[in-house]
Amino acid sequence: MVFFLAAVADVARLHGAVGAAVLIAVAGGGGLLAEAVGVATGLPFGPYAYTGTLGAEVLGVPLVVPMAWVMMAWPALVVARTLAVRGPAVVAVGAVALTVWDVFLDPQMVDAGHWTWFHPDPGLPLVPGIPLTNYAGWLLVSALVVAALHALLRREDRPSGPAAALYLWVYFSSVLAHAVFFGLPGSAVTGGLLMGLVAVPFAVALVRRRDRAVTPPATR
Repeated sequence: MVFFLAAVADVARLHGAVGAAVLIAVAGGGGLLAEAVGVATGLPFGPYAYTGTLGAEVLGVPLVVPMAWVMMAWPALVVARTLAVRGPAVVAVGAVALTVWDVFLDPQMVDAGHWTWFHPDPGLPLVPGIPLTNYAGWLLVSALVVAALHALLRREDRPSGPAAALYLWVYFSSVLAHAVFFGLPGSAVTGGLLMGLVAVPFAVALVRRRDRAVTPPATR
């Protein structure tokens, strides 16, 4: 809930109340619709079910789930706009940036008993219990969400600091938590590698931008 509010507040800071409403409607509403269809039909993620441990539900989906889509959709868009220029590339990078987070999220939630997969194989290396169809579904839904946000929210001149911090915090803290606290070393390794393919270049790009900003122009 804190990260959801942080993402919404950051968008409101940059794009006003209308922008915040767009984020909630597109990422939250789109995430809720995708999850509701997923629970009812098994598409596009594969057949799964929530276990009733995550609180209040709408259309069979816990409210915290669309909030999670909102929480990470905005940082994923910021990452994509930092690493890519043209629209299709932004959407592709953003979809990957959002999807790879689920390599941490899904194993943690399944291990905690919050939802279960009916056909969990085949899966990613070192991440049992989560089918590959789940990540394919995430890529599809994430691409649609990022494409809509990219079209509806104007592009800023520089990456949002709060959004960048949130994405990188989620990455590094997830690696640590899975490796040390959750007893899930497999997802720590696989998630660390896959999300790192996005998070590390993003961090490098931020450092390079900062260096260019503070380096004085060369004197003649």
